[in-house]
Amino acid sequence: ILLCIIAYLPLGIGKPIDASGNEKPAENSPEKPVDKRGDSEYLPPSGGGVDDSQHEEHDVEEHHEHVEEHHDEHHHVIDEHHEVHDHHDDHHHHDHDPGYWKKKVIWKKAWKKVWKPGKKKIWKPSWKKVWKPIWVPITVPAWKDIKVPAWKKVWKPVWKEIKVPAWKDIQVPAWKKVWKPVWKKISVPAWKEVKVPDWKKVWKPVWKEISVPAWKEIQVPAWKKLWKPEWVKEGLPGEHFLGKDHSGNEYTAHDIWRKKLIWKPYWKKYWKTSKKQVWVPDKKLEWKEAWKQIWKTEKKQIWVEDKKLEWKEAWKQIWKTEQKQIWVADKKLEWKEAWKQIWKDSKKQIWIPDKKLEWKEAWKQIWIPDWKEIWVPAWKQIWKPVVISEWFPNPDHHHHHHDWDRSDTSPQETQSVSSGSTDNSKSQSLDKIKFPKS
Repeated sequence: ILLCIIAYLPLGIGKPIDASGNEKPAENSPEKPVDKRGDSEYLPPSGGGVDDSQHEEHDVEEHHEHVEEHHDEHHHVIDEHHEVHDHHDDHHHHDHDPGYWKKKVIWKKAWKKVWKPGKKKIWKPSWKKVWKPIWVPITVPAWKDIKVPAWKKVWKPVWKEIKVPAWKDIQVPAWKKVWKPVWKKISVPAWKEVKVPDWKKVWKPVWKEISVPAWKEIQVPAWKKLWKPEWVKEGLPGEHFLGKDHSGNEYTAHDIWRKKLIWKPYWKKYWKTSKKQVWVPDKKLEWKEAWKQIWKTEKKQIWVEDKKLEWKEAWKQIWKTEQKQIWVADKKLEWKEAWKQIWKDSKKQIWIPDKKLEWKEAWKQIWIPDWKEIWVPAWKQIWKPVVISEWFPNPDHHHHHHDWDRSDTSPQETQSVSSGSTDNSKSQSLDKIKFPKS
């Protein structure tokens, strides 16, 4: 009996279960169960992004698939159990049977990765009308100083040889009447400078307040026509294809609406600069007539003592110089007319390049926010069936010594398990599986 129990243990015993009925994970097994189909993993959600209502939804078809998989996995274990059981029945037919093995299906929580629609904020390009300053090349008139030729009438000096009369001095004796100076005291009139009062007419500057015209910059209202984008609804008649679902059903719609971007004109009030004539106070310098007392210098006649030189007649023999006419060679400077080329200043109109600031219309690319529909991953809680084996002692081992007679199994099921699991037995056992209530 002990050898039979030891032989059954490594083959038939499934995973241990806890008090609540769930499987206990092995020590070295990963915490995240993996689907043996290889396409997806049953992983718990990392961010808690799945709704509680999605956790409680269950698909009956998915549970049937899991039941069939686990039934196939444990089928070879059941066959091995029966082979060992038959072997022990042959050798220990008369031994005491202490109990029996019973299969049990439990439901274990798992997480399945699903995709749900979401929205992602994106930036799409748009165009904005702007005005940018540009320099436009132009030509402006200007005056250039140049030199132009001209003729000037000049007089050149020319020396001409001529004969001119000259006098030659000669000495001849003669008597000369001379006068000798004699000093005589006299009184002579003189002028003495004195200061006398007088009035002088002067002009004093006076500032007079006046008003002069000036221009003042003011802001006047004006209206400017602008365009703004606006979404309007536009109807699309006829039938339109919308897409297919996961089952292959096609969806269409009739007479749908779509949004269309149009440019709607509107008027914007702005202020432009204008000039207004105003009168501003100013001061004007004027000259006012005034009289100023001054001291004028005048002369007064007085008599002063002086000496007067008088001449006394006398005769003296002298040698008188007389002149004799002679002709000597000489040069006479004459002016001859001539023309000289000169350069006089003049002005010539030329055109020089310049730049003029103008405003040019341009389009600037900007980015505006928009929403894009995307698929985001989410986690859905599902239940997958797990088949385990439990050992139950036989309360009446005298009557059930060689058979697997249990109250929860029929003879037909016992015979199918002992002879090997078939496809029909799989379908019958799956139909009796009860799924947990969500």
